[in-house]
Amino acid sequence: MKTAVVGATGMVGRTMMKVLEERNFPVTELIPAASEKSVGKEIIFKGKPVKVVSIQEAVDAKPEFAIFSAGTSVSKEWAPAFAKNGTVVIDNSSAWRMDKNVPLIVPEINSHVLKKGDRIIANPNCSTIQMVMALAPLHRKYKIKRLVVATYQSVTGTGVKAVAQMENERHGVKGEMAYAHPIDMNCFPHGGSFQPDGYTTEEQKLIDETRKILEDQAIMVTATVVRIPVVGGHSEAVNIEFEKEFNIDDVKSLISQFPGNVVYDSPSENKYPMPILSHNRDEVFVGRIRRDLSREKCLNLWIVSDNIRKGAATNAIQIAEYMLTNRIY
Repeated sequence: MKTAVVGATGMVGRTMMKVLEERNFPVTELIPAASEKSVGKEIIFKGKPVKVVSIQEAVDAKPEFAIFSAGTSVSKEWAPAFAKNGTVVIDNSSAWRMDKNVPLIVPEINSHVLKKGDRIIANPNCSTIQMVMALAPLHRKYKIKRLVVATYQSVTGTGVKAVAQMENERHGVKGEMAYAHPIDMNCFPHGGSFQPDGYTTEEQKLIDETRKILEDQAIMVTATVVRIPVVGGHSEAVNIEFEKEFNIDDVKSLISQFPGNVVYDSPSENKYPMPILSHNRDEVFVGRIRRDLSREKCLNLWIVSDNIRKGAATNAIQIAEYMLTNRIY
């Protein structure tokens, strides 16, 4: 099973290769690809050095799968080239997510929409993935009417430069700025770029992708994205208005029984999800589960997950695993 990782030297790309190892994905030949400046470098996979190649070389190798984490422009340029060669592309950028002909997949939720012949598959935004993992079983039973979301997102979501900026600030070192403002000892309501309507592109992704994955365009969503000075995972405060009445015990049961979710909710023991808990783990942690006392049929959740693992790398590998197991690649 030839498998290419495009963007192999980046934070998510390296984690993708780690997850391929951990989950024993049947890689017969790993093809790490990156920009020209990284060609010739060596990465370690399964204890052996493998040379980074150009994206064109990876295309020419005709792998069964090409897992992308190299940015929107690279995906738009190169995903069709791989697909034309018969390769299944699983893309972590926003390039294809809202294309009506491209499946947007969280395997636990909507793998049923995948079919033989799909050659480009979109991996959702990290914040969307963890949120819909908690919401999917609730939507099926109670039908979600409206969502109000505030995210508290790790600097790892921006990448290596953002982590370096935070570490530099903590140690009093002047360095390259990934953000317009200091991030250590600070937070700001800015993720992605601002649109004319005042929302950011990160907020828009939460709105559009949630509807597509849950297959319900009627869900009303409003979101505010906040960047905070942590690594380890994204956190989300989610207020949900349902069409049907719910029972809190049933809510907890539905979330905990859904594959990949962990209910971690005992406030009296100071047990609630935190980024430090989710770091380097694949589960989605849900806590602070409580009724919204200000409005009928409304629920509050606090959702935390490692944005580099389940929010990106692991979800992409799970898509490949599903296609392989069901022979639809």
